[in-house]
Amino acid sequence: MLEHIRIVLHKELTDHFRDRRTLVNALLTALIGPFMLYLLLTVITATSSERAERPLELPVANPERAPGLIAFLEQRDVRVLPAPADAEAAVRAGDAEVVLLIGEEYASRLQAGLPAPLQLVLDNSRQSAAQSVERARSLLDSYGLQLAALRLQARGVSPSVIAPLAVEEADVSTPESRAALFLNVLPYFLIFAVFVGGMGMTIDTTAGERERGSLEPLLVNPVERGAFVFGKLLAALVPTALNVLVSLAGFAAVIGLSPLGERLGVRISLGFPALTMIFLITLPMMLLAGALQMIIATSSRGVKEAQSYLGLLPLIPALPGLFLAFIPFRPAMWMMAVPTLGQQVLINQLLRGEPVNPAFVAVSALVTLAVGTLLALAAARLFGREQVLFGKGN
Repeated sequence: MLEHIRIVLHKELTDHFRDRRTLVNALLTALIGPFMLYLLLTVITATSSERAERPLELPVANPERAPGLIAFLEQRDVRVLPAPADAEAAVRAGDAEVVLLIGEEYASRLQAGLPAPLQLVLDNSRQSAAQSVERARSLLDSYGLQLAALRLQARGVSPSVIAPLAVEEADVSTPESRAALFLNVLPYFLIFAVFVGGMGMTIDTTAGERERGSLEPLLVNPVERGAFVFGKLLAALVPTALNVLVSLAGFAAVIGLSPLGERLGVRISLGFPALTMIFLITLPMMLLAGALQMIIATSSRGVKEAQSYLGLLPLIPALPGLFLAFIPFRPAMWMMAVPTLGQQVLINQLLRGEPVNPAFVAVSALVTLAVGTLLALAAARLFGREQVLFGKGN
């Protein structure tokens, strides 16, 4: 049987790599993720650098009512601009990021030692304005603390009275963990590479051969159906592995070229040990993806139907990774028992520079391999039926 598997494997690989156009297209598909990551990092770097370097532009209504506040803001690199006639409409439309309104009773209440009315008009749903809003809030808080300290000193009271706590922050994050915030999409693209890399070959060797009429002559040979299945499955794993390797190389190149570390103080590195570990983690998923694709493609009526089903397949295992990119989580053993989810968690840990629990790796690999093997056996049983020559519903 091993010899038969080798013959089927050799035949399928020879046919696949003879089609240069399909091969080039598959490799270009593997670079979609690195290209999108490059665009993401470039935009983040350019936007963050631009906002950090430029002065804060703050439209202020009735600045003559608070000359001290205006002087404080201008000393801290704030460009005070005239406020629009309708501040709320301007912020809602995006014409202004934040507007400061100074109340009519500001001066009188300030002189009386009472809270002086100020209003910040902002839109918390607009992420592009978040940095300007935070800077405006921080400056107003600083000015308020400064006025409070002056009032206490005027009454002979130490300003430390209003600061009973001296809070110091100990940031235990590493440059790698801060960089991982920008790389949360990487596991998603790796899942995409795993489930797309061998899709073309799987469709061609199942539904494609059935449409061309070459499947029936192949199956009449005195060879176990399992040999056909495992030969075709192993053949599909080769372009899948190649797709993942190209994708990882693309990510490494993009991260190496990214100026994010110089601009924002984070360190993004994806060295050879991390790349090797990530590739090994994805290996069990390749078997799972290949077996599942073979079942779906074999059960489809034709190539177009198989393409429509398998085109949607990568979205299902990638969804948990997308949720994990935005929801805080702590790696747990139960996650390792869920195929594809455990791999995405482990890849995230590697990107953050965290130590990876060997037990997590072992459980994740064994469970995914077991599920993949069961699916491969199911595909072999499917090939043992006459319906494999016609597809479902025929």
